[in-house]
Amino acid sequence: MAIKLGKETEERLITSIRRYFDANMDEGIGDLRARMLLDFCLRELGPSIYNQAIADAQSAMQERIAELDVHCYEHEFSYWSKK
Repeated sequence: MAIKLGKETEERLITSIRRYFDANMDEGIGDLRARMLLDFCLRELGPSIYNQAIADAQSAMQERIAELDVHCYEHEFSYWSKK
């Protein structure tokens, strides 16, 4: 599953990459190279980050599901016990 970014997100990331290079490297980076670096990161690093995020979300959901009976339990046949 390829990671697709919206145009605005992509542009903001390219701006961030360029800013990072300006602040931390000996020379800046142009739009083309920043776009190529972003593409590399999405293809090479993105799947690992994505898979970890899915695993974290799955774990969080499983914890919630395990507690479902505690939070959503209703006593049965309680009409006569209230009187």
